[in-house]
Formats: sequence, structure tokens, C-alpha cells
Amino acid sequence: MRVGIVGGGQLGRMLALAAHPLGIAVTTLDPAETSPAAQVAPAIVGGYGDLGSLERLARASDVATYEFENVPVEAASFLADRVPVRPGPEALAAAQDRLAEKTLFEAVGLPVPPFAAVHDLESLRAAIDDVGLPAVLKTRRLGYDGKGQAVLRDALRADDAWRAVGEQPSILERFVPFRRELSVVAARGVDGAVAAYPLVENEHRDGILRVSRAPADVDEATRAAAEGHARAVLERLGYVGVLAIELFDVDGGLLGNEMAPRVHNSGHWTTEGAVTSQFEQHLRAVCGLPLGDASPRGSSGMVNLIGAAPSREDVLAVPGAHLHLYGKQPRPGRKIGHVTVVAQDHARRENALERLLPSIREV
Repeated sequence: MRVGIVGGGQLGRMLALAAHPLGIAVTTLDPAETSPAAQVAPAIVGGYGDLGSLERLARASDVATYEFENVPVEAASFLADRVPVRPGPEALAAAQDRLAEKTLFEAVGLPVPPFAAVHDLESLRAAIDDVGLPAVLKTRRLGYDGKGQAVLRDALRADDAWRAVGEQPSILERFVPFRRELSVVAARGVDGAVAAYPLVENEHRDGILRVSRAPADVDEATRAAAEGHARAVLERLGYVGVLAIELFDVDGGLLGNEMAPRVHNSGHWTTEGAVTSQFEQHLRAVCGLPLGDASPRGSSGMVNLIGAAPSREDVLAVPGAHLHLYGKQPRPGRKIGHVTVVAQDHARRENALERLLPSIREV
């Protein structure tokens, strides 16, 4: 089986590494000659919209997928005319537009914070009256890790917020005083089977995920609700592959924040902490293979490495710790790796994180 991956970042790298034990051949497409995935798998160097490069990827593949959601929908559609693309272009289109994404969530019964579409300064002022303040103005496209967003607390600062998002089509979303952020990572196979991982609790700072803990400490009703929402989105889109949905926990209820039609940062703990990693699961799904067991192996944590790598000795001295470096050059704000810890229970996991975190410096 041959899998083509559009994108050669760290997610493509980890997918390629997961493919090797399964005997699956991976080829990636990325504009960078020294992408992280190119260090471990054959790579085509070319733009995501370059038809010649996409044609080469199609010829090298039995099925194609992608490792980030900003792949042009036109590129996915071009590939889909030649090989199966999983998940399909429809999932990309929904995830690339926050207005379409929120509308999808509402359509499947996943509650969302109050929101309104914004296309100019006049409609922003109308949205403020409709949605209320405080609120977050978010570009409809291309925002991630806190980019393309502006918090708005005073209607008199509407002009500043509009300039801050580049005067681009946006949505205004009511600011939600959530208790915590959770995420659900689930997969759907070609045969319609669904497997969901335990809910994950996430800590963000400056819009970037810093620490994840799994399984999250939630009651059965919350777990079932999250899995039900994930299943509803997967089935509505006819989705094949791994999907992540970020959720706000608000007084025990769940609100949909955003989704990622791919393997996800909050699922990195699964490499050591679950029977089947999210990367193997995605490959199983897109290749039409049976889905694997998504059960956890004890209690896990994941810490992103932002801007700088810690000492290998310091990390590996922590019981249950596993270091993953992406082959990226360090620079401020860049995710260059992560560390997972796996323990028998939550208390031992927290002890391991307490030993680990002082060695991790963020830049």
C-alpha cells in the first residue's frame, strides 16, 4: 500500500514513522527541501497548488491524505480525481472556514458560543450588538495557534480589532468563560466503524497548546456527549481518517470550538499512551484497514517543546518520559518537538510532569 501525504511537517513525519512497521510506503509533498517528513520518507519538493507536483504524488500513491488543514481544497480535489483522498475535500472546506465550521457544528447538534459573520467594519459593529462583549474576532481562514484573532472588550475599539485581523472576512464569537478546554480525537474507517480516544484536557498559553493530560477527569455523561458529537461530525462529512474537535467545558456542558481534519497535537500522547497511536489509526483508516484499539495504557501527559529543546539527559531521566524531536531548527514560538510521559495512574503522571517541566525552557 502506498500513501501520499500533502504536507511534510512534523505530523507527516510521525505518520511516515508509523507507516514503516505496517509495511506502508509513504511519499510526501512539501515546498521545503528539508521538511521534517523528508528526513524519514521519500519526498516530492513542490508547492501544494503545483499541478505537476500533485500529479507526481498521485502516481506514487494508492490513496492520499494531508497533514494540515490549510491545503488548498482545489489541490485535494485535483488529487481526488486521480486517487482516493481521505478525508475528502469536503472536510477540508469545512475546517478552513470558521463560519462553515460553526454552522456544521450547529447542524449536528454540537452547541457553540454565540457568533456572527463579519465582512466589514459596519457588520462588525452590528455583530457586537448581536453577540455582545467581551468577544473574540477571528479570521474565517488561516488562523491557528492564536493567530488571526483579536479580543474585543470595548465597542469603541472595534476599528482596532478590525485592523488587527487584517480587515479580512471574520466571525465575532462571544468570549466564553470556560472552565477548561477538552479535545476529542476519533477515527472513522472506510466501513463506517468509529473509534474514539479518551477525552484530553489541554492547557494553552498565548494561543499555543502547552500541556495535554489523558484521560481527562470527566464523568461518563461528558465522555459520551463528546464521543457522540465526534461521531455526528464524522458521519455528516462521510469522513475517513482521524479527526480532532476542541471543546469548551462550560459548567459541565460542552461547546464546540474548532476541528482539525487530521491527526492532532492533543493526540500525541497516544504514541506511547494508547494501544494504537493516532498516527497508526489514521493510516489504518485511510488504507481501508480495520481500526485499532483506542484504549489508553495508563495515564499520559504531553508537553510541547516551543522554541528550544531540553537536555536529552534531563528528559530521559524522568520515568516514563519519551522524547520526540522533529528535526526542525529552533526559533522563537516554533514547535520543535514534544515529550510524552506514561504512568500507571494520574498521581504518578503528575509526579513525572513535575520532574519534567522545570527542564523545559520556552522561547
